[in-house]
Amino acid sequence: MPSAMKIAIVDDERDMRQSISQWLALSGFDTETFASAEDALKQLGPDYPGIVVTDIRMPGMDGMQFLRRLMGSDSTLPVIMITGHGDVPMAVEAMRLGAFDFLEKPFNPDRMTELAKKASQKRRLVLDARSLRRDLSDGSTLMKKLIGTSPAMERLREDILDLGQADGHVLIEGETGTGKTLVAHALHAAGNRAGRNFVTLSCAAFEEDALARRLFGPVESCDNRLPAVEEARGGTLVLEDVEALSDTVQARMLTALNEEGTPPETRIVAISNMQDEGRTCEDALRPDLFYRLASLRLTVPPLRARGEDILTLFIRFVEQFAEDYGCDAPQVSAQEATQLLQAPWPGNVRQLFNIAERAVLQARRGTGTLTSLLMSDHEDMQPVMTTEGKPLKEYVEAFERMLIDNTMRRHKGSVQAVMDELCLPRRTLNEKMAKYALSRADYLG
Repeated sequence: MPSAMKIAIVDDERDMRQSISQWLALSGFDTETFASAEDALKQLGPDYPGIVVTDIRMPGMDGMQFLRRLMGSDSTLPVIMITGHGDVPMAVEAMRLGAFDFLEKPFNPDRMTELAKKASQKRRLVLDARSLRRDLSDGSTLMKKLIGTSPAMERLREDILDLGQADGHVLIEGETGTGKTLVAHALHAAGNRAGRNFVTLSCAAFEEDALARRLFGPVESCDNRLPAVEEARGGTLVLEDVEALSDTVQARMLTALNEEGTPPETRIVAISNMQDEGRTCEDALRPDLFYRLASLRLTVPPLRARGEDILTLFIRFVEQFAEDYGCDAPQVSAQEATQLLQAPWPGNVRQLFNIAERAVLQARRGTGTLTSLLMSDHEDMQPVMTTEGKPLKEYVEAFERMLIDNTMRRHKGSVQAVMDELCLPRRTLNEKMAKYALSRADYLG
C-alpha cells in the first residue's frame, strides 16, 4: 500500500490555505501549507514526493513566477493553479508553461479532490520511473537487492561483476521465480553500458509476426517506439523466454548479430526458463544462434539451494508487507523456520514473496498459521517436519541467526535491547554475531 502523496498548498490568505488543507487532508492527502512562494521554494526540490496547489495572485513572487521556477527545477511536477475571476487567460498561459490544471474561484471542493488525485497518480508514476532508472544505473543498489549470504549467492554476485565488464552476449538460465530479470538488470548496471538504454522484451508474449515487427520493424504507425534492436542500440537488449523464438525470427536475429560485428554494439542478454520443462535452451535454439547468445552463461540458483537465505528473505518480505499494511510483523517460530527451510519452493523467490504477504494478512486478521500456508502451497509437505537429509544442528543455527538478525534490525543495532529480549549475556551475543558474520554497524540508523 503506497504512502500518501504530499500536497504543498501555497496561498497568502491564511483562511484559504487552511480550508484547502483541511479538505484535502480529509481525502487522505498529507498536506503542508506555505504563506508565500518564496517559503515554498525552500522546501520543494526536484524530487518532491507530491504536487503543488498555488494561488496565482500573491504579493512578492506571484503564481506565474512561482510556476516558472518550479518548472525550471522539475518540469514534471504537477502544479494546480487557483485563479480569481478574470484570471482565466492567465491560467491558460500557465497551462502552456506546464501547469497541470487550474481551478477558478469559487471552486467545488470535490473538483479539487478529483484533480489532486489525478495529479498525484501522475506524480507517483514519474517518481517510480525515476527510482527505477536510478536503480538501473546504480550497480551497488541492484547488488543489494540480490539478498543472501549463501555460497550460491556469493558466487552469483561475483559472476555478475565479472561478466558485467565483458562485452559478450549472456545467457541467463534458472527456474521460474529465481530473479533472472533482476540479474539482467544488475549485469547492465555493472558494465560500461550502465546509463544507456535497457530494453526488455518477452519473446513468449507475441505471435511470430508481431514479435518480428517489435524486434526489427517496421513499427505500426500508431506506435511511438522504435524497433527493439534500434531502441536498445548501444545498450542492452534482454530477450525473456528466448526459447520461444520461432525458426524464422531466430534466423533474423542471427543475421542482426552477425551485422553487429565484434565486440557487439548492443549486448544481448537472453533469459531461458527451459529448466522448468526438463529441456535446455540449447535444445530449443538453432546451434549457431545458441552459441552466439551463450558465449557467456549465468545460472541463477533455485531457492531450495540457498539455505538460510530463505529465512533472511522471508523476514525481509514480511517486514516490508507489515509496513505496507500498517500492522505488526508476525514472528517466526523455530518449527516454522524449519518448515521454511525444508519446503521445496518450486516457485522460488516469487513464491516465497507471495507467502510472506499472505502470512502478514493472516496475522493482521488473527487467523491461520504459517504452517497452514506452507501446506496449502506444498501438498506433499507433512504437518510434523523432520530433519531428514540435513543435520539438526544446521536448522538450529539457521534459526538462531535469523532470530538475532531480526531482533537487531527491530532494535536498530541496540545491543542492550537485543540482550534483554533474547536473554543473552554480552559475550555470548558477540560470539554468536561473529559466528554468523553479523555486524552491529549494518543495523544502525
